[in-house]
Formats: sequence, C-alpha cells, structure tokens
Amino acid sequence: MNSDNKLGTMPISKLIWNMSLPIIASMLVQALYNIVDSIFVSHISESALTAVSLTFPAQQLIIAVAAGTGVGISALLGRSLGAGNHRRANEVANNGVFLAIASAVVFCLLALCFSRVFFTAQTVVPEIVEQGNLYLLIVCCGSVGIFLEITFERLLQATGRSILSMYTQGVGTIINIILDPVFIFVLDMGVVGAAVATIIGQMCSAALAIFLCRTKNKELHISLRGFRPNWSLIGNIYRIGIPSIIMMAISSVMVFVMNKILIALHSAKETAATMFGVYFKLNSFVFMPIFGLNTGIISIISYNYGAGKRKRMLETIHRSTLYAVIVMTVGTVIFETIPAVLLGMFEATDTMLQVGVPALRIIGLSFPMAGVCILLSGAFQAVGKSVYSMLASIVRQLLVLLPAALVLALLGRSLGNDDLVWWSFPIAEIASLVMTLLFYHRLRRKIIDNVPEE
Repeated sequence: MNSDNKLGTMPISKLIWNMSLPIIASMLVQALYNIVDSIFVSHISESALTAVSLTFPAQQLIIAVAAGTGVGISALLGRSLGAGNHRRANEVANNGVFLAIASAVVFCLLALCFSRVFFTAQTVVPEIVEQGNLYLLIVCCGSVGIFLEITFERLLQATGRSILSMYTQGVGTIINIILDPVFIFVLDMGVVGAAVATIIGQMCSAALAIFLCRTKNKELHISLRGFRPNWSLIGNIYRIGIPSIIMMAISSVMVFVMNKILIALHSAKETAATMFGVYFKLNSFVFMPIFGLNTGIISIISYNYGAGKRKRMLETIHRSTLYAVIVMTVGTVIFETIPAVLLGMFEATDTMLQVGVPALRIIGLSFPMAGVCILLSGAFQAVGKSVYSMLASIVRQLLVLLPAALVLALLGRSLGNDDLVWWSFPIAEIASLVMTLLFYHRLRRKIIDNVPEE
C-alpha cells in the first residue's frame, strides 16, 4: 500500500472537499451548460424545447451506462491501489477504456434503429418528432466523446486527481456554450446545431481527459496495444457497475413514462411534459453538487476499505451525508421562494408558469431526503453493494413514484386539480429514504463493522 496516498492519510473533512470540490465545480459547470443549452433552444420555439425535453430519457440512459461502468472501474481501482496491486489497477483501466468504446458503438446502432420509434411512442406532433429524432441521432452517434470523457475522468478521480477532471468538463462545457448560439442562430441549424455543439464539446473534453490521464496519472499505464479483453475482470466491473447503471437507467424509464402520463392526463399535455423537462435542467444545478460528493467519497471509501481503515470509512460517510442535507436544503429554499424566476429563464408561457410554479414547490420538498439517499448509495457502491442502491431506486421510481403519479393524475383530473400529480415525488422519496436507511444498517452490521480500525 502506498502510505503517501492522500486517500489514506489526509484528514477526512479536508479530504472530502479536496476530492469532491473539483468534481462539484465541473458538474456545476455542466449543469450550467444544460440550463444555457435549453435556454437557447427555448428561443427557437416551444416545440423545439419539447423535443429536447423528450430526448432526456435517452440521453440519461447514455450517461447511466457511462457513469455506472465508471463506478465499477473506480471501485475496483480504489481497492487495487489501496492494496498496493498496481498490475491489477492497470488491467482495470485498460478494460474500462475498451468498455467505453464498445458502449458508444452499441448506442450508435440503437439510435439508427429505434430513434424515431422512441419519439412516436411519446407524442404524435410531427414537428416535435422530427426535431427530436434528428437531435437524438446526432447525440447517440457521437456518444464516444461522453463515454471516453467519463471513463478517463474516473481514472483520474480514482487516483486522487479529481481536480484534473474539473478541467476536462470545464473545457468541454465552455466550448458548448460558445458554439450553441453560433450553430443554433448564426448558422440557423436549430436543434441540430444544439446537438452538434454538444458533441464537439464532449469530444474536446474526452481529448483533454485522455491527455491528462496519460501525462499526469503516474500510477496507471494505459495502452490498448496488443490488448485482449479480460472477461472475468469485465464481469467484476459490471458486477459493481450494473446496479448503478440500472439505478440511473430507471430514471430514464421514469421520465419516459412520466411524460406519457402528463401528455395523456394533464390538462396542459405537451406543455406539462416540457415543464417536466425544464425541471430536470433546473434540478441538475441542485443535485450536481451531491453527485460530485458521491463520486468523491466512492474513491475515499473504497481505498480505505481496501486498506482496512474502518474509522476513516465511517467518518467519510457521516460527514458527507451531513453536507448533502445542508446543500439540498438550500435547493429546497430556492425552489420554494423563486420558482417563477427559474422558469422565466426558459421563455415560459403563462400556461407553463401555471403548471410549473406549484410543481417546483412540491417536488422541492423531497430534496433533503434525496441527498441522504444519494450519499449513502455512494457508500454502498464503494464496498461492492451497488445492489442496495439499485433496489432503493427501483422502489422509489418504479414501484412508488409512477403508480402514485398515475393515481394522483387520475384523481387530479376528476377533481380539476392537476397539481396533485407532483406529490408523487415526496411520497416516493420517503419510501426510498426508509429503505436506504435499512440497507445502511445492514451494511454497517455485515461489512463495515468487520473492517479493522487500521
């Protein structure tokens, strides 16, 4: 074990922010891009904004596969480095890069075959279908950028160089923001321009991440020359990563079905679905810091798990969860006090404001509970129990949220109160919190308490 590695020596409170702040900063920049991108698109037309909003489940699925695979890579890397096994760490890294390229090829083929079907299953408005289909085809066929970017960022984070990942995302996002108005308005490419700008930005981020990993990451030696996949190791990566992929992919399913419920049962129909898409852009600005904390603590916990340091594991979990609750409470206050201002950034019509203001206020009540669940899911993933996170997510988004949304939407339609559907979010978060705390109690008893003090 490398006794000089800060993951095993730096004071925990300082280490959490040292590892997480660069990730949080890069994610906030990414969230800013998501918002700015949608603001630019909203100036094209409401149908263009609707098309991009309906694309969200597919884009979320891409990120789910990339980030979930990255969780498996980070956890195995952390354990290997914590145990001082550098040969295995290099093997994990090389197989991770292979998986990134293979995943991008799969999504390109899926988009070519099913993109139009994906949109016609959500709406029958021809303009929305055409714009959304073009946007999704470009995003999926150029997804190698986001896959390589996320993979190489995880390699940097797993060795304690999270600040470098901030540079990669920052560069790509700035390029996106600069190119968006050029492609959308100057070149008059509409939503196609937004998609092209996104792909160029992701490619630039990936290129920088690869360069930094090869020049700055001295603990890993990545080369695909003469490479052959290690299927056993890939199985271990996915054994940890698949629950995370499923957990994040469930969000795609939830959004897809929720859009169908809103279009079918909400009096505002496509406008309600558009507002729901705008909500996800806005909530990313609140949730991204928590996901940054989550990513940072996975490397800390997995390293100290491999090194046999129980006290550092527990302190990381407890402190980061407290920080998450504080951040999410601030998010709740923002959503409760200025929802109209937030929606106004997206050229919101009177109808969208009528739908969106109460929706943001109701959904925002669930944020602090979500913060606890997200941070504890990071602890589950770090010790190889991603299945706990997956089960909690299934219960929250599929078994509770969607049935509750359907029942409340039908009840709201009969009572003339469309706002009832949004209460499905706090209800689902309560169920998720209860299950997550039960899983954490089991994790403490079965795994963490059996790790030695040093």
